[in-house]
Amino acid sequence: MEPQHIDYGILDNARQIYADVVTELFQRRNVVACGLGYKIASGKPTHELSLVVSVTHKMPASALAPEDLIPQTVSGLDTDVVETGRIRAFAQDPRARWRPAQPGISIGHEAITTGTFGLLVQREGQTHILSNNHVLANTNDCEIGDAILQPGPADGGTGNDRIAALADYEPLRFGDEEPTCSIADTIARILNWMAKTAGSSHRLKATQATPALNLMDAALALPDQPDLVLPGVVGIGLPTGAANPTLGQQVQKMGRTTGLTQGNITQINVTVDVSYGVQSARFTDQIFATPMSSPGDSGSAILGMDRKVVGLLFAGSDRITILTPIQRVLDRFEVDVVTV
Repeated sequence: MEPQHIDYGILDNARQIYADVVTELFQRRNVVACGLGYKIASGKPTHELSLVVSVTHKMPASALAPEDLIPQTVSGLDTDVVETGRIRAFAQDPRARWRPAQPGISIGHEAITTGTFGLLVQREGQTHILSNNHVLANTNDCEIGDAILQPGPADGGTGNDRIAALADYEPLRFGDEEPTCSIADTIARILNWMAKTAGSSHRLKATQATPALNLMDAALALPDQPDLVLPGVVGIGLPTGAANPTLGQQVQKMGRTTGLTQGNITQINVTVDVSYGVQSARFTDQIFATPMSSPGDSGSAILGMDRKVVGLLFAGSDRITILTPIQRVLDRFEVDVVTV
């Protein structure tokens, strides 16, 4: 919306109305802020000045007592009720030690540098931490039960900072898996027999010549105690569920390195080669967003502005951010996003 000329007579009147009612409005259920702003209609700001009442979460009128309802107008000034979540001071560094820990902060397998705590998810009555394989499972070089530290090792995490144990992960495939071609395997066996007969100690191994396709970079960790974690994403609030990402959609994330950032979905159905040090893995059916992350943000949850989770961030560059559609990850691990 383009900046508009302000009618100061209207603004002064609105300020007086605000001053008269602000204390009373704060007595109503879930109200956390009041101010003056342009009314939002269909997700976009209008040119209509209104009394904006922020609430932790919207509720149907039938679930509220009459004294907690926000009137549609106050002394002729329209109101606009917006959902902001509970507002907290950003006093802690996402790279610091948090207890309880929340999505959006530093975490990692005991043998890596660091990544980001993505989400809390529920499986068979147990709450788990969701992040990337390369954050929680050390890029396949792990054992179930390995220690997960918060903060991650690069942020000073040690054995005293253990918060969870590796519970499950989707293996990353780098194209060096056992061959599926019986001819190649047979040839390798014959050549190895010949080498052995000739006295050579060297052996050949047949591997796939083309990269295997990956669908996600994801893993789960089980907190050592349920009260060590909380579900609200730092700076964003409680997720409201899960949804499919859409082209052009505005999204947000909280990450260990770049903090709270916003961007837009720019591509869908992407096939992409991602570098993991000296190895490269090919991913298919991924999502590109505008640049909104840096190393250390891997594992962050990507949410729409309605706080529905749409993806799991796992890679990027200075020009793009890459995420996996969240529903695929949830289906793979048979989990649900924790929303309460």
